[in-house]
Amino acid sequence: MKIALIAHDGKKADMVHFLSGFKDELLKEDIHLVATGTTGSHIARAGFEVQKLLSGPLGGDAQIAAMAAEKELDLVIFFRDPLDKHPHEPDVQMLMRICDVHNIPLATNPAAADMFFKYLTLLRKK
Repeated sequence: MKIALIAHDGKKADMVHFLSGFKDELLKEDIHLVATGTTGSHIARAGFEVQKLLSGPLGGDAQIAAMAAEKELDLVIFFRDPLDKHPHEPDVQMLMRICDVHNIPLATNPAAADMFFKYLTLLRKK
């Protein structure tokens, strides 16, 4: 399973905290994490193995969208900060549209991501 992780600057700590709650599950060999550059650095410092792409504003969002379009991703977790302006908002919208077009599950907040991860954990126990 390949999971893409992205977080706006104001949500990076939330992403690391969220992932820490599922650390045992995410450290399994068949789970591969990929993230935009800065988010990936935060995640790696928390002890996770993660493939780091470009920073979001420098094209990382577009790289993840391309992976989604090629159906290389099983899940995208993107903790967005809806109260801040982002110069790469067109890339964010494109990524979300690509996930919808290609039927890739997308969680944009911790509550949705938590539901996805709990469901995946249940499936793995069966």
